Amino acid sequence: MLSTLLAGIPATNFALYHRVRFAVGDPTALIELPGENGRKESIFIVRDIEMDRAREHARADRIACAADFAPAEGLSGDRETATAQAAAECLRRSGVKSVRADRTLPLSFADAVRRAGVEVVYDPDLGVRERRGKDEQEVEWLREAQAATEEAMAMACRLVANASAGRDGVLVHEGESLTSERVRTAIDFFLLERGYANPESIVAGGPVGADCHDVGHGLLRTEEPVIIDIFPRNRRTLYNGDCTRTVVHGAVPAELARMHAAVVQAKADAIAAVKPGVTGEAVHAATAKAIGAAGYDMGLPSKDAPPTRAAMTHGTGHGIGLEVHEPPLLAEKGPELVLGDAITVEPGLYCPAIGGVRVEDMVVVTANGCENLNRLPEGLDWRG
Repeated sequence: MLSTLLAGIPATNFALYHRVRFAVGDPTALIELPGENGRKESIFIVRDIEMDRAREHARADRIACAADFAPAEGLSGDRETATAQAAAECLRRSGVKSVRADRTLPLSFADAVRRAGVEVVYDPDLGVRERRGKDEQEVEWLREAQAATEEAMAMACRLVANASAGRDGVLVHEGESLTSERVRTAIDFFLLERGYANPESIVAGGPVGADCHDVGHGLLRTEEPVIIDIFPRNRRTLYNGDCTRTVVHGAVPAELARMHAAVVQAKADAIAAVKPGVTGEAVHAATAKAIGAAGYDMGLPSKDAPPTRAAMTHGTGHGIGLEVHEPPLLAEKGPELVLGDAITVEPGLYCPAIGGVRVEDMVVVTANGCENLNRLPEGLDWRG
């Protein structure tokens, strides 16, 4: 059994944070050494002033600082270099000749370890599978993040639905025109007050929403779809929520209602297909079958496609956890799902002449299928 080295800043290196669950903002190293009866012994090297906090919160057998493993030539005055030197010295003293490392290992650590005479073996799968199968704590953190995301979503959809419409169809809220930018700002403030960092949410109205990743801009109008996609990170746990709904102010045009019904059915069929051992490709196929049965296309348009063409132009979903987008993909060549996978299911239809419709839930793969972490309605009418 090879020893393992993970290193970096846990607050930004999510492979490392996943192992230690300690979001410190300084360079650290986690060394796992073979122990008795196949058990690993873990040593977590942190700044000296963080040791007491790490002992209380970090998942490691032993907490140390760089000074505990100072090499004969002494430690550098540069904090990252000193941590790398200490990790290398820890491995040397432990008699390690070869250490396994993942795709996130900084070159500063790889260099220090090799200088200490220890071989670094790159393992591209290290940490990937472990992060996919979420444990109980992770699922609870995802549930918490998704609940806050849904609160923000309900606020934003109601803001659009309960606005008034001017004679030109432009929505008005508190005496001023309602824009994608105003709704996005309202989402930002709502989540900031609840302890979330929020990347730029998608608030895309009318034809702008026909581009599935256009964040949206400009005036919002009655009787047009507004896609709202919110994906914030909890500042304490670092786990993400991700939810999309589509709202329409006023009357819903018939074709838009038909598009929405197809998307909701596709989402239901995809979720029904989710269980351990089923591939992400098979889940996506369930989506595609439902979209096709409703009379819509899959895939990007050709150059001469008419503006009335409505199609789903992306995969069904993706893994989520410490990052908004992480393995597995629900798309062509998507891998087998494993117990504990947290994934989004987000079919959509996009038409240049109308705009877009997307509805997204987050589910966690269970032994018999999956648990849906969403509770929000799926409809287009958010008045009240």
